[in-house]
Amino acid sequence: MEHFFNAASAQELEQALLSCLRSLRWARRVADHRPYPDLDSLLAAADEAAYDLTWPDLTEALAAEPLPTLPPDTYSAAHTALSAAHAAYEARFGHVFVICLDGVSPSETLDRLLEAIRSRLTNDPEEERAVVADELRRLASGRLVSALKGAGNRANHHSTPAPGG
Repeated sequence: MEHFFNAASAQELEQALLSCLRSLRWARRVADHRPYPDLDSLLAAADEAAYDLTWPDLTEALAAEPLPTLPPDTYSAAHTALSAAHAAYEARFGHVFVICLDGVSPSETLDRLLEAIRSRLTNDPEEERAVVADELRRLASGRLVSALKGAGNRANHHSTPAPGG
């Protein structure tokens, strides 16, 4: 999987990185430090690049972030409660709410989202900026691992005829 990352063209790599975190500065910084000997060094460089992002860089990334999604079987009152919480958050901080939910089971997603929004609404803007930066860094890291696994699977997939075909 690292082979794809190190061998990809600058344009391919930039697009792949931007799908992980929509910050041009972050994507270019991670790409510029190729080659990476292994996944751990790539993730460490991605984290370091994310820690160095300014608030305008983070705002650029936030503008492209989707709202966290709920499991499909979530009841409508929960969607209403979550929509109201998102609206209150955006009114207070001026940007979309982001949270990394890696490792959270679908049955816990709603509770975790509502608890996090309610808790973070009490933050002052400076505290929340630090939390947002950390959540974006965690999201980018998880997406980067997923993207590399997908690239590795595509690179390792060989078309073989079906038996008897």
